[in-house]
Amino acid sequence: MEREISAGGVVVRPMAKGWELAAIEPRKEPSVATGSAKRWQKLLLALPKGLVDPGEKPEQTAVREVAEETGLTAALVAKLGDVKYVYVRSWGDQQRVFKIVSFYLFRYESGTIDQITDDMRIEVKRALWIPLAGAESKLAYKGEKDMVRRAQEYLQEHPEL
Repeated sequence: MEREISAGGVVVRPMAKGWELAAIEPRKEPSVATGSAKRWQKLLLALPKGLVDPGEKPEQTAVREVAEETGLTAALVAKLGDVKYVYVRSWGDQQRVFKIVSFYLFRYESGTIDQITDDMRIEVKRALWIPLAGAESKLAYKGEKDMVRRAQEYLQEHPEL
């Protein structure tokens, strides 16, 4: 079974009403069966992440992916953990892939959310800030929901942030 190693970030910023989280709405591919996207598809939110490039450390990948997919610069705070799963490629060879995604907690430094390149629009429909409280219920993927819970716990344990 092929393996993929990726990394991503949980980017947070303090606001008057509490912490906010940078999320992305991935661009969905048209349905293969119908040739068009579903009309009433539920809003799908995810965390910024991507494949680790050769010679790159996972935390470097996470910094790069956060910048590319959200338009933000953020400071690394801590590693939150790894998400491991198997998926079947929906394109090309239909091969099963074992994937590991390392997630890191970041604190927002600068940049404007959703200010990303036209090339990145192929992958990301938009990036947006959402309240951290309850964010896990808005994210689509179980492992990412867990990473948001870990980020919330970390922030409670480290009020100096």
